[in-house]
Amino acid sequence: MADLPGKARVVIIGGGVVGCSVAYHLAKLGWSDVVLLERKQLTSGTTWHAAGLIGQLRASSNMTKLARYSAELYQGLEAETGVATGLRQVGSISVALTDERLEELYRNAAMARAFGVPVEELSPTEVKDRYGHMNTDGVTGGVWLPTDGQADPANIALALAKGARQRGAVVKEQIKVSGIRKAGRSVIGVDWISDNGREQGHIECDMIVNCAGMWGREVGRMAGVNVPLHACEHFYIVTEGISELTQMPVLRVPDECAYYKEDAGKILLGAFEPNAKPWGMNGISESFEFDQLPEDFDHFEPILEAACHRMPMLSDAGIHTFFNGPESFTPDDAYHLGLAPEMDNVWVACGFNSIGIQSAGGAGHALSRWMEDGEKPFDLGDVDIARMQPFQGNKTYLFERSKETLGLLYADHFPFRQKDTARGVRRTPFHHHLKEQGAVFGEVAGWERANWFAEEGQDAEYRYTWKRQNWFDNSAAEHRAVRENVGMYDMSSFGKIRVEGPDAETFLNYVGGGDYSVPIGKIVYTQFLNRRGGIEADVTVTRLSETAYLVVTPAATRLADQTWMKRHLGDFQVTITDVTAGEGVLAVMGPNARELLEKVSPSDFSNAVNPFGTAQEIELGLGLARAHRVTYVGELGWELYVSSDMAGHAFETLWEAGQDIGLKLCGMHMMDSCRIEKGFRHFGHDITCEDHVIDAGLGFAVKTAKENFIGKSAVLERKESGPENRMLQFKLTDPEPLLYHNEPLIRDGEIVGHISSGNYGHTLGAAVGMGYVPCVGESASDVLASTYEIDVMGTRVCAEASLRPMYDPKSERVKV
Repeated sequence: MADLPGKARVVIIGGGVVGCSVAYHLAKLGWSDVVLLERKQLTSGTTWHAAGLIGQLRASSNMTKLARYSAELYQGLEAETGVATGLRQVGSISVALTDERLEELYRNAAMARAFGVPVEELSPTEVKDRYGHMNTDGVTGGVWLPTDGQADPANIALALAKGARQRGAVVKEQIKVSGIRKAGRSVIGVDWISDNGREQGHIECDMIVNCAGMWGREVGRMAGVNVPLHACEHFYIVTEGISELTQMPVLRVPDECAYYKEDAGKILLGAFEPNAKPWGMNGISESFEFDQLPEDFDHFEPILEAACHRMPMLSDAGIHTFFNGPESFTPDDAYHLGLAPEMDNVWVACGFNSIGIQSAGGAGHALSRWMEDGEKPFDLGDVDIARMQPFQGNKTYLFERSKETLGLLYADHFPFRQKDTARGVRRTPFHHHLKEQGAVFGEVAGWERANWFAEEGQDAEYRYTWKRQNWFDNSAAEHRAVRENVGMYDMSSFGKIRVEGPDAETFLNYVGGGDYSVPIGKIVYTQFLNRRGGIEADVTVTRLSETAYLVVTPAATRLADQTWMKRHLGDFQVTITDVTAGEGVLAVMGPNARELLEKVSPSDFSNAVNPFGTAQEIELGLGLARAHRVTYVGELGWELYVSSDMAGHAFETLWEAGQDIGLKLCGMHMMDSCRIEKGFRHFGHDITCEDHVIDAGLGFAVKTAKENFIGKSAVLERKESGPENRMLQFKLTDPEPLLYHNEPLIRDGEIVGHISSGNYGHTLGAAVGMGYVPCVGESASDVLASTYEIDVMGTRVCAEASLRPMYDPKSERVKV
């Protein structure tokens, strides 16, 4: 008999390493009625054939924190459960074969120091000293991470499962979830059937966790949620035993798409090739269990040929195993974690992009705390399932994108790098007008956005480098146009959410920190806060009528921000609707913005009629628009909202009228370089759910005099105690180096944090960055009295620091 309970607090679907980790951590928190169901045997999907590499440095501070937690957890599991995890802290070496890759590695090494990960930069000679079997021809340098290691993937999962059982969780194999029952926005239970088909039943539950790995998309559809991922074939070989081989570090040669792991006197050689092979397009066999995929030696041969040159001992070693197995990949190479936007009790933890073993411990830990507390334990924006757009669940889209995402793991991670596959899905009403004028597009949330404009005769495509890229001067010219004359750019991709109903004002005053009891036409810059005073959303709210508001969000967070509002709707009589596609938006910014608008409209744009922070309905050419006087670039300007049917006419009217005064089309790179000069915060980098609104320097946008709102008590407490951190703006004293993000921030000789966002300040004349400085018990003057440096690729560069915007600190230019 299956002997399954009829009711559970949570049902976890999938018994790979991630599902076992979620069960373990929930049980550890004291959840006694946890049930994990595995369709076959534990680990039989992709966990069993993972390479078991345990790296600790990830692309952000919190992802690194979770990876480090995994390693620490696995070290103690054997003592706790009696199951050996095989963890060996052998260290890892990553080597570069180009100067560009070396800069990436050395920047990563600097980032590691900011995150507290032990690291050492290596010369080619030092690489050879640490990995004597390697042919260092062409090697330009490397990085040594001594605390990295390797482990036994299956045993980690089995140890976690045993630890969960020891704490009362039910872990059942050979039980498939055959159906998921729903009521409104909630799952109420799961139907199950035994693998032999002889038993079936139902478990009533309060929530589910989708840990189904490469089946995650299908399980998501059963639950009514979108989980975009696709399986790809992943190849590695294992050699016969090599007599002279002893314990060695993990070796990565990303320029040859290869990694090497010594295990029991053999070499495992794996690859992340640039043109991957998607798999399982028509579904995965019901019988799939510990399965391998057909060999494709022709596909792997170029990797092996380069490897034999790099590791000469491979030439004489026999191949013991040629392995091909599936792994799941997501559209952006980040895993999926969190509460699915479409439902209120469906959690997700899958799509681990070949880093499931090193991520599983931390992911289970973070998700369990989120489930326990009802809010994220810290910023998880990198992996939050709410970042995914509905269209990204499209099978054809996932098939095309997955060809690229596997290889991107080892591709050069250049700043501003754009995906090449599955593009052109979402286009603004101005797309073709901009393309005709030389626009070079980037992608955010599927939106094609003009990032910069090529000059006549210039190739309209990116040329990537860690130095100044081929569009640097183009963007500088766009930047100057906005600062000195007038520029126009497309903001249509920004999310537009209409909040309407008799309780709209009361609802927004509860969910947001600002005061929305304002006249019609007033624009309020504001944040949605969590109970801790952290920033869940950074938006503008425009009152359109007595009962209707427009909430404008970053393009990437529209779904998350709309979901946040819906989950706090309660009994308020309000309708929340995504209207993003209904209007195109052109931003007209610069000292001559008013002059341009007066050429195309009889409306009054004076300070008396249309002061900063207000919106008005206007005539534009032969049509209509709504002019919002706000700015994200720190200049006089308007954002013009035009219904999509009149958008083309609006663009043509403005563009033609602007020829006499030198109107310049601009892109998103310009917007970012201008906003950072003005010290405006970038949501997701400078401000997140774990950054207190007072520490972020945004207390002015929170109106504590109003009635209760989410986060009010936390704001009042922090105002009373003073900030624990201060967001500062930094400018390098050397005009040559570039800042991106995560560079170590050094105060009086000690690393105290990292740069949260960076760009080049073309008006200020040097790279500019934002970053938090710990300051408990310190005054603003104490913080500014220190000496600051920023570590750029291992070199400490002096930086000026300011609490006020370095450009137009009194905001006089926006109000002329």
